[in-house]
Amino acid sequence: MQTLNIDKRNSFNYISAIFEKNEPLKIINDSKKKIVISEEYWRSIQETLYLLSIPRMREKIVKGLNTDLEDCIEDTEI
Repeated sequence: MQTLNIDKRNSFNYISAIFEKNEPLKIINDSKKKIVISEEYWRSIQETLYLLSIPRMREKIVKGLNTDLEDCIEDTEI
């Protein structure tokens, strides 16, 4: 995460950079600290928090990540 000390005249240029890089930007202005993120990044955080709020979901995700793809597909005749 980048940290910038900015003044109001240059703030638009830095905010535009957030959309290009899609990473958080820490802004310090007059000893106040803010984090600016894109909507896409925010939605990703919200989705992760939601999934991890479901009981045992973390374990299921880890199990799925450690399972070979061949073990997930059943042979069916059409």
